[in-house]
Amino acid sequence: MGVARDHLPEARSAATIALISVVSIIGAGVGYPLAALLAEFGGVRAAYGLGLFVTAIAFLAAWRSMPVAPEGRSAHVDVAGALVLAGGLFLVLFLASETSLWSHHLAVVVVLAIVAVLLLCVWTASELRSKTPLVDVRAVRHPAVAGANIAMFVGGIGMYLLLTLVTRYAQTPHSAGYGFGLTTFVAGLVLVPFSVLGFVAGKLTPRVRERIDAPLLLAGSAVVVGGGFVLFAAARSNLAELFVAMGVLGFGVGSFSAAMPGVILAVTPKSETSSAMSFNYVVRSVGYSLGSAIGGLVLAAGTGHLFPNDGAYTTAALVGIAAMAITTMTSLALARQRSPETNPTAAPTGAPSQGRSSR
Repeated sequence: MGVARDHLPEARSAATIALISVVSIIGAGVGYPLAALLAEFGGVRAAYGLGLFVTAIAFLAAWRSMPVAPEGRSAHVDVAGALVLAGGLFLVLFLASETSLWSHHLAVVVVLAIVAVLLLCVWTASELRSKTPLVDVRAVRHPAVAGANIAMFVGGIGMYLLLTLVTRYAQTPHSAGYGFGLTTFVAGLVLVPFSVLGFVAGKLTPRVRERIDAPLLLAGSAVVVGGGFVLFAAARSNLAELFVAMGVLGFGVGSFSAAMPGVILAVTPKSETSSAMSFNYVVRSVGYSLGSAIGGLVLAAGTGHLFPNDGAYTTAALVGIAAMAITTMTSLALARQRSPETNPTAAPTGAPSQGRSSR
């Protein structure tokens, strides 16, 4: 996104950045069934091997094709800051996923939580002192950027919550009294409408953005995702209804992802594009992971002898609706703001305009 903003004309870069933001949605629709197919025939290691192979190709492509930083701008990467941030986030996500620790080893949970908070505090302090920070924390404090990240975090929880609910529901055997007993591969194909409509939404959003402000698009997109939850909660008796719910989710996620850069970059200087948007992606990833964990917790609480009760899925859907309602309200609050800083090349309040890292 930073390269697109640096090297493309403004009109073209906006559409390109929106498309880049949606690309991961397309990858999900391909990656899930492909990884599932490999897992069925070659085991889990084959599926992880595919992930390693694709990641290596992406790394090499970036290594060969990324242009150098513009003249006068540092391309230094804060490796130490990256490692500290990774350590803190790892502990947060580990505690969110290993729920059995909470009931059996509470003291360990408390210690790990304290360590995670300390690491994140150390990371924040080091970023504030660094001349070339991994993330310009001062810029994150801007109301528009902070609000967008909150919306992304809560919205990410809801978006991935429905994704995991649908795929798990589709694989539940008929003996549980619900579900379709699909294989992992076939259940992964349920994500095809998610990817297709997500791509369509990503292509349409830049055109709609010309008439509607990005925060309002975020709010509308969150409502669409909430509609996917309502469909899943009310109608999931046949496979076609799951396809419809996933299609609605994909359209909402696609438009939300494509509109998000417009909110953040409107108050972010070009030199901080990579920093601001990569931080937003970290926030989104944490939201996705927590959404998956919350879904697991709700289903576990409603589990009978072997499988969750059908009503547990409805309860989880209601949690998702609440998350998207919060996201909608946060986005509407952004739309009501009247910030004097509308120049995308001007530095946000408190952020230096020179000497910052573009990475």
